[in-house]
Parts: sequence; structure tokens; C-alpha cells
Amino acid sequence: MESMRKSWTDERLDDLSGRVDRGFERVDADLRALNARFDALQRAMLQVSGVIIAALIGLIAAQLGLILTQI
Repeated sequence: MESMRKSWTDERLDDLSGRVDRGFERVDADLRALNARFDALQRAMLQVSGVIIAALIGLIAAQLGLILTQI
């Protein structure tokens, strides 16, 4: 066990610290990309729901118009 402690030099600890930092930078970049994809998905869902609502309003107006002309 003592020999393992001696093998951890300052250079090895600095190297480990650098690798950990690079790993967190990669994870951060992945999360940013994922966040951008969620934003795009949310925007698409809002657009589709707006089209559906407009179509339903148009359908209701057409049905009301048809009903009123038949009375």
C-alpha cells in the first residue's frame, strides 16, 4: 500500500485533474446539445398545437355557419 502512495506524484495528480476537467467539459457540451434539442422539440410542439387549435376553431366556425344557414 505504501508503494501506491509514492507513485502518485504531482505530475500524475495534475494529469488526473486535467483528464477530469476535460471529461466535465465534454459532459457540459453534451448537455448543451441536448438542451438545444429539447428547445427545438418544444418549439415544434408549440407550432403543431397552434395549427391544431386554428384548425379546430375553423371547423367549429364552419359547422356553426352550416347550422345557421339551415335554420
